[in-house]
Amino acid sequence: MARASSEREVDSLRPPPAGDLIALAVAVVFIALSGPVIAATAAPVLAIAFWRCFIGSGLTGLWVAFRDRGSLKRLTRREIKLTSTAGIFLGLHFATWIPSLVFTSVAASTALVATQPIWAAFIARARGVRISPAAWVGIGIALSGVILLSGIDVQLDTRHLIGDLLALVGAIFAAAYVSVGEQVRKSVSTATMTFLLYGVAAITILPLLFVFQQELVGFSAQAWLMILGITLGAQLLGHTLMNKVLANSSATFVSLTILLEMPGAALVAAIWLGQTPPLAIYPAAALILLGIVIVIRSSSQIKEPLETSPI
Repeated sequence: MARASSEREVDSLRPPPAGDLIALAVAVVFIALSGPVIAATAAPVLAIAFWRCFIGSGLTGLWVAFRDRGSLKRLTRREIKLTSTAGIFLGLHFATWIPSLVFTSVAASTALVATQPIWAAFIARARGVRISPAAWVGIGIALSGVILLSGIDVQLDTRHLIGDLLALVGAIFAAAYVSVGEQVRKSVSTATMTFLLYGVAAITILPLLFVFQQELVGFSAQAWLMILGITLGAQLLGHTLMNKVLANSSATFVSLTILLEMPGAALVAAIWLGQTPPLAIYPAAALILLGIVIVIRSSSQIKEPLETSPI
């Protein structure tokens, strides 16, 4: 897409209205719970990823069918393309991050997937957005924390490195999803976007179940209840509320708030699952958090072209 020569100032830390701040707080709570709940669910990880997207799409689809059926007909080709692209990225995010919880701890996985703003900065740079020197410093600090955490994880168990890599790839896909989703939400209603977004995500994950030979059904009643809980909590209340907030705020502000998932998930995992990480992980997590905060704060005033490509 052609870029306009003129530029405008964008306040990427502009907070949304009070109601959306409450919605975002609820979203963070349920998203923070998702990691420990997934780790405790006795079902194949890709099946969990598929069903949370499939059920989420079905439930929001019912809402759209009864409340705003005409919204689907009003979608433009560009909106369908962007929503589908965001859905693919979201599906790949779940297909990489959720399996990471099998190989490494909830604390390490959530710390690494929280690097989403770092990759969002690289995406913004590829779109022509100027990255400030302070942001590059923050990126360096965060990546040093990633290296330190991964080194500690490998010393504990070499299998942890697989989980660390999956969580990092999941963070990259999450950054792409949020960056594209921010554009979609500005012109598409939350319910309509969610219906298509989660549907495409489920379709993206489904072939992977067959590739890796994971069962799609046959779980215990408890496992199904936990999958349903993840869907209603993290998927519908969490990610859907995030999509709603994106209508009034930037992907940067949302990414900053999601950082609260890191300590929340680690605390729940320690209390509920007994996953108490070694003390050496805390300095690494602190470096990651510090670097991400620097990146986001340095992006509060950026120059962004009026027109950019989706990613």
